[in-house]
Amino acid sequence: MTFTELRTLIAADQFRYEGRIGWKNFFKEWFQESGFRFTVVMRWCAFLRAQWWSRWVIYHLFRCWHRRQQVKYSTYISFESKIGPGLYLGHLCCIIVNTHAEIGRDCTLSHGVTIGQTNKRSKNPGCPIIGDRVYLGCGATILGAITVADDSVTAPNSVVIHDVSPRAVVSGIPAKTISQKGSSGYVAFPSRPSPSIEA
Repeated sequence: MTFTELRTLIAADQFRYEGRIGWKNFFKEWFQESGFRFTVVMRWCAFLRAQWWSRWVIYHLFRCWHRRQQVKYSTYISFESKIGPGLYLGHLCCIIVNTHAEIGRDCTLSHGVTIGQTNKRSKNPGCPIIGDRVYLGCGATILGAITVADDSVTAPNSVVIHDVSPRAVVSGIPAKTISQKGSSGYVAFPSRPSPSIEA
């Protein structure tokens, strides 16, 4: 990861909160939104891990900071996970994402979301792949090597163990499709910001 790519990711994450970028708004979100702070530190950990010059001191300091945030908010999202730009963590509490899971761009994870791996004895062993502009409601659980396609919605407290088609709204245990209205209106500010957090 290059520094330009890091700035692009952070700008996209920042844009999801109020539809703005720039240094003034960056500091506002930093102090007001715990989810944004968590995401910024997570992005920096991924960046520093890829740099040879930071592996001895700086990377480990950021990694300890990230670990402290995980404990503080009871949220486990690894900086090693493949997560696209525009991640929104509105209420940072009890969110669990398996290290090998993949999350697309402009996704929203509500509190209590679990994206987990299943073992070889299950029907779909492995980790989920979450598409772009996906909304996961509070308490939603996504399990196994399944695909939650673009622009879909998982209702609160649903358990998803099968593939979800594009624009589907799923609900229940196990989750079933209840409409095809998609995530429009649930995913705020999914547009593409400038690749810089400068004003």
